[in-house]
Amino acid sequence: MSELLNFNYPPEPATERVTLFADVILPLPLPKLYTYRIPFEMNDDVLVGVRVIVQFGAKKVLSCIVADIHENAPPDYQAKYILDVLDDTPIVTAPQLRLFKWIADYYMCTLGEVINAALPSALKLSSESRIQLHPHYNPEEDELILAPQEEKIIFALQNNPALTFTEIATLLQGKSYHKYIKSLIQKEAIIIFEQISDKFAPKVVKKIRLTEHFVQEEGMLEELFNQLAPQPKQLDVLLSYLQKVPVHQDINLNYKGIEKSALTTNSHLSASSINTLVKKGVLEQFDQIVSRFPLDNEPKQLPMVLSEYQLKAKDEILGLFKEKDTVLLHGITGSGKTEVYIDLIKHALEGGGQILYLLPEIALTAQIVTRLIKVFGDKLGVYHSKFSDNERAEVWQGILAGRFQVVVGVRSAVFLPFHDLSLVIIDEEHEPSYKQYDPAPRYNARETALMMAHLQSAKTLLGSATPSIETYYNCQTNRWGLVNMHQRFGEAQLPETELVNIREEQLRKTMHSHFSGKLLTAMEERLQRNEQVILFQNRRGYAPFISCDECSWIPKCKNCAVSLSYHKYNNELRCHYCGYHEQMPHDCPACGATTLKSMGFGTEKVEDELKLLLPNAEVQRMDLDTTKKKNSYQQIIADFENGKTNVLVGTQMVTKGLDFENVSLVGILNADTIINFPDFRAHERAYQLFVQVSGRAGRKSKAGSVVIQTRDPQQPIFRKVIHNDYLGLYEHEIEERLRFSYPPFVRMIRITVKHADERTAENAAIVLAKDLTDRLGKQQVLGPEVPYIFRIRNMFLQEIHIKLPRENMNLKSAKGQIAQTIFNLKLMPDFKATRVVTDVDPA
Repeated sequence: MSELLNFNYPPEPATERVTLFADVILPLPLPKLYTYRIPFEMNDDVLVGVRVIVQFGAKKVLSCIVADIHENAPPDYQAKYILDVLDDTPIVTAPQLRLFKWIADYYMCTLGEVINAALPSALKLSSESRIQLHPHYNPEEDELILAPQEEKIIFALQNNPALTFTEIATLLQGKSYHKYIKSLIQKEAIIIFEQISDKFAPKVVKKIRLTEHFVQEEGMLEELFNQLAPQPKQLDVLLSYLQKVPVHQDINLNYKGIEKSALTTNSHLSASSINTLVKKGVLEQFDQIVSRFPLDNEPKQLPMVLSEYQLKAKDEILGLFKEKDTVLLHGITGSGKTEVYIDLIKHALEGGGQILYLLPEIALTAQIVTRLIKVFGDKLGVYHSKFSDNERAEVWQGILAGRFQVVVGVRSAVFLPFHDLSLVIIDEEHEPSYKQYDPAPRYNARETALMMAHLQSAKTLLGSATPSIETYYNCQTNRWGLVNMHQRFGEAQLPETELVNIREEQLRKTMHSHFSGKLLTAMEERLQRNEQVILFQNRRGYAPFISCDECSWIPKCKNCAVSLSYHKYNNELRCHYCGYHEQMPHDCPACGATTLKSMGFGTEKVEDELKLLLPNAEVQRMDLDTTKKKNSYQQIIADFENGKTNVLVGTQMVTKGLDFENVSLVGILNADTIINFPDFRAHERAYQLFVQVSGRAGRKSKAGSVVIQTRDPQQPIFRKVIHNDYLGLYEHEIEERLRFSYPPFVRMIRITVKHADERTAENAAIVLAKDLTDRLGKQQVLGPEVPYIFRIRNMFLQEIHIKLPRENMNLKSAKGQIAQTIFNLKLMPDFKATRVVTDVDPA
């Protein structure tokens, strides 16, 4: 690999040959591709989809993806040469490139932003600025006037091929080195270049085995025992090895050997004895590349037999796939959708294709993967953000190599290099967590997966107990197929749901902090029967805010227009938007009073109070604060599944697809905040959350109960939840959306204008809205308006909402007009520093 920025290729000979150029996708938010010249000797190496090294600008070196190869030189600039090729074969497939282009076009972002989101960090390149002597500079002959510090640098470079900036700082003992580097560059004594290194490295383990002749030649092993008899520690190593690798039964076992650490872990054997045997030639040590996913080599088929109605659903799905590409499996909670998915995956594997199984949350993968490993073994790959960079890169490489045919993943799995996709399963398709908010691309994994399946002629199965209104509308209009499963698996029945009026309980003084008497009594009864409880509170932290009892002072975030949430565990106030935090004050900074009170409650407070109210119960919390570590999800779920935890308190994480057979009670602590949210999807989301979390109860033979605490039990949404009336919800919502022009009848685009100055943000939004109205029409543009949270990270916000009719509207043209309007705004001197964020299909 060439490291020099100013690498000059020798002049081409006079013989006629083809000059090729490559259009590359740089990992930067650039509006177009850049063209580079391919050196003749790389003509056969540069392929569409490989990574190449290029110089961008004066000093920057980047890795990028080749998007196209042609013979057309760029008309408006001289193409630089590609410096090096990183891959022997493409790491990005042709179907992927088509999908990335669609994502960039549909979600109004750049291909560079898509590539940045798509590639695991380990497949990107790291660079560090270095200096080396200028190729034309000879310190022995060229007479340059150098400062003492410059002489030090030159002397060091005569003895080292290159130095990093950090090494130069050490050399000059902390003195400012930038001016000396700049001076040496101007004197053409040194040049700056980038040291490029590929981050991905396969996992390697050290293994040992007996040297071959001890196993192959008769009597050698017995002779070895006699030789080692005076050395008991070394003899113990040999005996331990033969116990773990019984070569006397099968000499071929010796070839695989054993991990070196397996002999020393949990044993009295010393590493020095092993090393001595290696030096003597008794054992040989070797490195072996292993998977970071130690799945079973052979699938262990579960004796899974589908019930009659599950078989019926599966046959209906396969029948609909003959005429439709997309089918919705509408199955109530606990109906056994996962078993149907597994059977369909088996069916797809028989055809030799690849399968993507999408889940909305990392928490779900822990349970699902355990089940799938037992069925699909090492054909299964897992992909989510809690994995390390190298683990994600290994899944990427494993799909390219054909090692993983089935992949379970969260939303980022749609970027993986599938090239022979036959089936996509999108479980809990209604979930808003499939939507990426920041940074760009602000894609929806559900819609992206549908397009990916379309581009590869694959079938898509969406599954949900509470489908999104848009999805169900597509089924009702016969665009997609629909299969229903309205019966729970086995003997399980839907839980009984009871509403508790908090106002009445407060008047009767039967509330225990935030727990009604009915809920607390129900929990005590379940715990006495050794059954488990799930409590849902849709807010993390200890309290949403604190307030002074004397003057009503409330601490606010310094960067955002929100109050700070109180987290008792760290005794700090924290902003959930920008991360700003400060210590909990002892007294009020406004009036000096010490009567500071927490207002409202979050999951941390629920956990804290339960430990006082139910002292014999093991309580655990699952929210963003307790699941930051890599394996924390798995540990919390395993503890609950194994009965170590009696009560699980959580945010939306506990509502999604988890399957615990011993849960007989679910409590929803504060239902009103979810219903009364200012959003056209508020009632749909509330219904989905209540039904989904209710579905965690009574999933086996035990009867389940749900207690919903509310101050307004007359809300119509509760009747629909109690009677599991999804159709009633759908009919009401679809009528409302038709009347007020909301999806699925229009496409929505939200434009957010951001600026550090409030007046500038407002003025920019007014100019932008007027231009959009002139281009798209008054009916299509709403706003600008100040959002509910009007300042985030020291930026003032203004929002414009655009509604584009699905009928008689050229979407591509409309998006082009929007992009042009934003471009024109940025050209205005007053608004150059304004940020404009476009979100297509905001969740």
